[in-house]
Amino acid sequence: MSRQLMRNPARLLSSGALGRNQAATAAGASARETSSSSAAAGAGTPGHEGKKNVVTERHGTIMTIGINRPEARNAVNQETAAMLLQAFTSFEDDTSLTVAVLHGIGGNFCAGYDLKELAHNPTSIKLEQDVTKGPGPMGPSRIKFSKPVIAAVSGYAVAGGLELSLLADLRVVEQSAIFGVFCRRFGVPLIDGGTVRLPRLIGLSRALDLILTGHPVGAQEAYEFGLANRIVPNGQALQCAIELAKQISSFPQQCMRGDRSSAYYSVFDAASFTEALQFEFDTGVQVISKESLPGATKFSLGVGRGGKL
Repeated sequence: MSRQLMRNPARLLSSGALGRNQAATAAGASARETSSSSAAAGAGTPGHEGKKNVVTERHGTIMTIGINRPEARNAVNQETAAMLLQAFTSFEDDTSLTVAVLHGIGGNFCAGYDLKELAHNPTSIKLEQDVTKGPGPMGPSRIKFSKPVIAAVSGYAVAGGLELSLLADLRVVEQSAIFGVFCRRFGVPLIDGGTVRLPRLIGLSRALDLILTGHPVGAQEAYEFGLANRIVPNGQALQCAIELAKQISSFPQQCMRGDRSSAYYSVFDAASFTEALQFEFDTGVQVISKESLPGATKFSLGVGRGGKL
């Protein structure tokens, strides 16, 4: 699948933040989350008291990317958007990395764009109208990834935070998590792919219900919609997402990425069923000698029999 990386962070705007009457579940960040960082996340001016707004960590071939503004329920400001963009670009460009896991530190995934910053500094907003020439307002929302991304969702994933979760291939969701287009109340539009990705994931009717009403959606309802792929106990989304990423990383990578690319192409880019079939074949045939024949040899020797992963 063709991909486009937006590499020039602009000053950014995005969708919504939690209202004052929305209480969030507060959970302390783990020692691993708070103690580690990477050069990719460290670009830009650090947050107050030297705290980085984006914290990345490497687990073998897996990169975790954590939004670290728990005092604002991980609402994204301009600085954080630029750092998220840089972290995801670093992931995409690093051939030794296989899966990224996006999460929020401190009990919430992301409450959308920081509307307080927008209210206090409205003249600073500069948006690139051509989506092929600049980053998304929330940072990485216009990247077409060639590798899987998993969202580990805890607490609130609303407005622009919902849109960031839709950027992922899979969403591992804690039992108390809440999704929603909460920005509906404040006249802030979805301009980070929310109206594009959500209908493709859960269908137009259900997507319009969320988009038009802004009502909160819990984990079980999100699972029934197909918005959540896994429901896990509170406090375990990140660890379960990492375990899922490890499983995905254990498979032959070129074949897996080719099938992933074909699925996205058929949904978003193909003009016809025939065109989608042709792309699937052209992509798949390239891996037969490299991975399929060695895989067939392993199967003949008894590896993976009975559906064992």
